[in-house]
Amino acid sequence: MMNLTKSNFDETINKQDKPVLVDFWAQWCGPCRMLTPIMEELSSEYGEDAIIAKVNVDEEMELAQKFGIMSIPNVILFHKGEIADNSVGVRDKNFYASKLQTAIDNG
Repeated sequence: MMNLTKSNFDETINKQDKPVLVDFWAQWCGPCRMLTPIMEELSSEYGEDAIIAKVNVDEEMELAQKFGIMSIPNVILFHKGEIADNSVGVRDKNFYASKLQTAIDNG
């Protein structure tokens, strides 16, 4: 799983043919900690076809503001540099896997 910062965010999102699933989180957030193992599993399973990444909103406030992150965890799926999906709160692994697979299938 990749950690995104202001310095590598745009390059990661805009220069990838692969979908990029980004988890906006913070260490103090209990639900965020619940989501971490799901993101790690997705990273292992989709590592060749997608990028799974995290943005710590406490360390990267500018990115959180740019995407209007008001509640965490907030997971945004980027595909071809554009937001393809956005969900707030913890969902099950199949929810995120389905979104990723749709983006992968749509090239």
